[in-house]
This record gives sequence, C-alpha cells and structure tokens, in this order.
Amino acid sequence: MKVSIGCDKAGTLYLERFCKEMEQAGVETAVLFDGREDGCDYTDAAFAVGRSVASGESDLGVLICGTGIGMSIAANKIKGVRAAVCGDTFSARITRVHNDANILCVGARVVGEELAVEILRAFLSGSFERGGRHERRVNKIIAAENGNL
Repeated sequence: MKVSIGCDKAGTLYLERFCKEMEQAGVETAVLFDGREDGCDYTDAAFAVGRSVASGESDLGVLICGTGIGMSIAANKIKGVRAAVCGDTFSARITRVHNDANILCVGARVVGEELAVEILRAFLSGSFERGGRHERRVNKIIAAENGNL
C-alpha cells in the first residue's frame, strides 16, 4: 500500500511521527507537501494529496492541518476523493469500512499526538465492505459527483 501525506504549518507537528508510524507498519509513504514553505496554504497540500489518490498514484492519503476541516473541504473538491476528518478511532475505522474514505484528515490543534497516531492506525487498518448497503450508498455519492443523480 502507498500513502501520500501532506500538511500545512500546523500539521508539521505530526508529520514526522505519522511517517515513522507508517514506515514501521510497512506502508510506502510519499510526503507531497511538508508545510515548511513560507506562505504555504493548506489547499496546496490538500490538492496535491487529493490528486495523487484520485489518479491512483497513491492508495490512500493523509492530511494534517490545525483542525482537519479546511483540508477535507479542499480535498473533497477533487473528483474521486472521499476525505474525512476524524477525531476518534471509531470514526477513522468506520469511514474506511462504510464510506470507502480514501483520505484521512486530522487536526493537530484539536487531537493529541498519541490519539492522532491511533486514529491513523485505525484508518489504515480498515477496508471497505463491498456489496450491500454501504457500496450502494458510496455508488450514489459517485453518481452525484459525476452529475448523474
């Protein structure tokens, strides 16, 4: 599995820890935006990671900013992206299992570092339940995204 990751200045607090965690789990990690550049905008990180996931270059993405909210709004503008802000492990796992979310957004200013790592683990450990009501619902989201609903 390959995971692209990006952050803004606030997200740099967790970037190294997240990368280390994924490497230890055997996950190939690509840092696309490290938030250290002066004047960088969270949208730049969100679009870079979103494009990587939507194109299939990466299987999943991780975005870290102050709250996770701006990143999720921006990333979700890219066709094929289902980015979810998660502040707990249950939501992180379920968004993969039920919503087929492909990008995790975490707020470094609202979630403590240890919990953030647990959220990352939960997100990476989940996989989408194909068939049944969850796939039907995700297909409706995709249809709406394609203008067919």
